[in-house]
Amino acid sequence: MSKYGLLRERVLQDPIATHCELSLPAAATDHQLSKVHTPEYLEAVCTGNLTEVQIRRIGFPWSLAMVERSRRSTGATIEAGFAALDDGLAGNLAGGTHHAFEGNGQGFCVFNDVCVAARVLQSEGRIGNVLVVDCDVHQGNGTSSIARGDASLFSFSMHCEKNFPFQKTNGDCDIALPAGTTDARYLEELEAGLSVVLDSFLPDFVFYLAGADPYTKDRLGLLDLSKAGLAARDRLVMNFCHEKGLPMAFAMAGGYAPEIDDIVDIHFQTVKIAVESLANRKLSI
Repeated sequence: MSKYGLLRERVLQDPIATHCELSLPAAATDHQLSKVHTPEYLEAVCTGNLTEVQIRRIGFPWSLAMVERSRRSTGATIEAGFAALDDGLAGNLAGGTHHAFEGNGQGFCVFNDVCVAARVLQSEGRIGNVLVVDCDVHQGNGTSSIARGDASLFSFSMHCEKNFPFQKTNGDCDIALPAGTTDARYLEELEAGLSVVLDSFLPDFVFYLAGADPYTKDRLGLLDLSKAGLAARDRLVMNFCHEKGLPMAFAMAGGYAPEIDDIVDIHFQTVKIAVESLANRKLSI
């Protein structure tokens, strides 16, 4: 979890800070969370009544701090969504908890922040169709499950085929890459995949999960992307949204390199590329 504080410090210490507006998000409310998560699961999380199996699936112990952190992270993605409607592009320096299902958490994910944010924006009449572009190295199985049967929510996932979760949940568009995939093939597959999406879905808004874990040195990734390749990935997605006139909110998702500085470098370059893409406009984070 220390990567999030280090990333915020990095942003504040860099000249790009003059082009950013950083804010502390409000915690997501029960009403907002209930747009995705079941009443039973919300009650169990918030009161500490999760079963041992549920806690084991999430991957870390229950505490009040865990609940608050999960609410704040989801609140940040909600606020990034609203900011993106005003500015064109905004981000959450955490978030991307795509393994959370309607009725349980998984893989260090308690609430599915992107799906909650999408439903909140939709419920207020601000957007219609939402495209989730998930470039974390692990398939966004929770997002795929939540989007199933929801014609307004399209789940696109680029991930390593033989990696967690080992039982995938089929999404609207899944691109499963073999272990060892390098920059060139990854970028080719991503560009082709995004083009295919628009043949079947017309989004009003994009949420982008900019995972740092496709990095070649990541302990849990198994892909072979360089930092330059990940930067090219970010530019490709942001240019895609800009060219189509789509507001976009990004979240950081996973990153498990042995050297935390590598993780922070990758997440920071996502923020820097976002700022550059807006030129003289302010980016809300």
